[in-house]
Amino acid sequence: MEDPTASNATPPANSSPHLSPPPSMNTPIISLESRINRLINANQSPSPSRSIYSDRFIPSRSGSNYALFDLAKDGKEDGAGSYATLLRAAMFGPETPEKRDITGFSTSRNIFRFKTETNRCLDSFSPFVSDDGPGVSQSPIKALRKVSRSPYKVLDAPALQDDFYLNLVDWSAQNVLAVGLGNCVYLWNASSSKVTTLCDLGADDSVCSVGWNFRGTHLAVGTSNGKVQIWDASRCKRTRTMEGHRLRVGALAWSSSVLSSGSRDKSILQRDIRCEEDHVSKLTGHKSEVCGLKWSYDNRELASGGNDNRLFVWNQHSTQPVLKYSEHTAAVKAIAWSPHVHGLLASGGGTADRCIRFWNTTTNAHLSSIDTGSQVCNLAWSKNVNELVSTHGYSQNQIIVWKYPTMSKVATLTGHTYRVLYLAVSPDGQTIVTGAGDETLRFWNVFPSPKSQNTDSEIGSTFFGRTTIR
Repeated sequence: MEDPTASNATPPANSSPHLSPPPSMNTPIISLESRINRLINANQSPSPSRSIYSDRFIPSRSGSNYALFDLAKDGKEDGAGSYATLLRAAMFGPETPEKRDITGFSTSRNIFRFKTETNRCLDSFSPFVSDDGPGVSQSPIKALRKVSRSPYKVLDAPALQDDFYLNLVDWSAQNVLAVGLGNCVYLWNASSSKVTTLCDLGADDSVCSVGWNFRGTHLAVGTSNGKVQIWDASRCKRTRTMEGHRLRVGALAWSSSVLSSGSRDKSILQRDIRCEEDHVSKLTGHKSEVCGLKWSYDNRELASGGNDNRLFVWNQHSTQPVLKYSEHTAAVKAIAWSPHVHGLLASGGGTADRCIRFWNTTTNAHLSSIDTGSQVCNLAWSKNVNELVSTHGYSQNQIIVWKYPTMSKVATLTGHTYRVLYLAVSPDGQTIVTGAGDETLRFWNVFPSPKSQNTDSEIGSTFFGRTTIR
């Protein structure tokens, strides 16, 4: 073979002519592994006059935090070398002396080089820490709404019964509060503070429940002898008396022209006040006294709770419950439908249970539960914000405003010295009234208005003194 060092010498005259292949064809075949090693070992120092631009989808190696991946970085290029080592091992398998001799692999260079990014601390990877990097605007953390810890009004309510199974307070759309005290029902006008005696049932009967219709024009009164009376509030005149229950009527709920009544006789009667009959259907299923009744906002579902620790859901035409829930371990009086989410139902259990549970009646699912630490007596949703309020008995007698669905406490209110057995919400959705066996009604501003949800100023900070409802 011809010595390549003598390629410029004149060939001998007697040598036969031959074709010389182009220089490009003299290049030896390079394996894929050698090509990658050449890329790794290539000098990739940028020209000082040329700008380097980053690929926005791939982070800079020099800006990486190698401690996060347990990679050492003793020198300037050690982090990149570690990365190259991992890459080579992934592509070619574990490194051996034979492979090192063949490939001539060096970890002193990056395969890729990018423009350095701003370093980020480890805390910036936490989902609870916001990014403070340049060019990122932070939205201010919204302050918790301030709720006054004191009632703005207190009414004395003599003879307000300390009975967990009764429902003696309701607030109408006309801004009139109805309260059952002993054998009488009183109406307190929240706009004028005027008190009116609606009815007196006599010495042989007592008020066990009250409930306003949707427009606030008529009040239903459940009595201890099993009757339900309908009263015209503007004329203070009884328009109808309906029978059907054998024992006291402790729960009432309106749905348009249909009035549902729950009794200690374990039954629920559906009454259409347009019909002559006292009731149009009878719902059976509870094994003990019915103490909670609430229609959903679309008037399609009725929820009932009983002293048998059961929560049932009925539709408009059923006489047997379509949904049955038995997770509570004590009486279920506290029931509330969400005005914000269709089919979202909240329920609360008595002393042995102490839990608030949430249900999706559309999918028949138990969503969540929280132990409140006290007997749950009442529940009510805010119609202005996604919050609800609960009142409690043994052992803390407190009132709690909850943020849903996190169930974080917005406020805890105290003041009653007995179980807070009664609860009603004002027509504007901002104020609640609570009643207890301490014979007081207390008014609290706990929810914001739908238009103005001011977090900087306190609501209901004015105290108007203490008066009596009769």
